[in-house]
Amino acid sequence: MKYKKYFRKTSLKQKGDGEFFLEQIKRKNPKVFLEVGVFHGVTARNVCELLFNIHNDDFKYIGLDLFEKSEENKSEIIPNTNFSNPLKQIYFKYIKRQDPYSIEAVRDLLKKFKKNIHLIKGNSNLVLKKIDMSKVDYVFLDGGHDYKTVKNDLNCCSEVVKNDGTILCDDYNLSYAPGVKKAIDEYVNDNGYGCEIIRNSRFAKIEKK
Repeated sequence: MKYKKYFRKTSLKQKGDGEFFLEQIKRKNPKVFLEVGVFHGVTARNVCELLFNIHNDDFKYIGLDLFEKSEENKSEIIPNTNFSNPLKQIYFKYIKRQDPYSIEAVRDLLKKFKKNIHLIKGNSNLVLKKIDMSKVDYVFLDGGHDYKTVKNDLNCCSEVVKNDGTILCDDYNLSYAPGVKKAIDEYVNDNGYGCEIIRNSRFAKIEKK
């Protein structure tokens, strides 16, 4: 399945990364998918298209993100939301009249699947522990990149792994965010889980041994 960018920004921009990501999900065929770090919603839309092809309407997508830059969130690493392409700037500012990073813009991108999606605006350090993980069978973790946030997010998602689900972590070996690797390595070691480092050390796939 081809990974589409929908005229927006995505962290899976390197050639082949998007298709590799979708193939990983397809192998597990999850019905309840949680993404921490939605950004412009490109990954969310691709995941929904894939799950719809597999399950028709019998799936759920949950997306959690800050959905804004603010003083409260200044410690978090938020990808650059500005477009270098002037056509995209014009499109969102004057035609769509949206901030592509806003929850409203992401909801608009996912409107085809409005019955299947649940978007949550908030900091994962506060919100993630309130989500019922008992039915979630796949997590894509790409939220805050500091050590404490990654460790918190992993701990909150432990039930998914215990129930034979998967946590796929992005940016495992990111040079300017070493806390990601440290948190993942500690979490896997402390819990005795299996961890496969894939796609040139970009992703860490955590599952039960």
